[in-house]
Amino acid sequence: MHDKTIYITDNDAKRLRQLLEVAKRSQYYGSDNLQNLGAELNRATVVASKDIPHDVITMNSKVHLLDLETKEAMTYTLVFPDAADIIEGKISVLAPIGTAMLGYRTGDTFSWKVPAGVRRIKVLSILYQPEASGDYHL
Repeated sequence: MHDKTIYITDNDAKRLRQLLEVAKRSQYYGSDNLQNLGAELNRATVVASKDIPHDVITMNSKVHLLDLETKEAMTYTLVFPDAADIIEGKISVLAPIGTAMLGYRTGDTFSWKVPAGVRRIKVLSILYQPEASGDYHL
């Protein structure tokens, strides 16, 4: 599916696997979003929270993205589903773009499926990463 290495903290990996287990017993059961997140977790390189590079999108990171076709800039915070709020720019990791951005680094480009096709998104910058700020508990 993807050939670019992505990085996930050990803490995020643990919490995301727990999320998948809970979600499998909910209305999300069988959804493509769950399968995609599981696939991303399986292919990710898991590193200790204190060792994650500061330019990697982790959970609760606030990122500045660019749609390469429309040239639209976007700022999102990647969150767990219970904290999602599109008005505040908080995107669930179970949303297609949330799953797609997890683990990528500043300068990377990733693809995101939308009903009209595939969008290519570039990570312009990480505005906040919990681990870079010493917030390992987030």
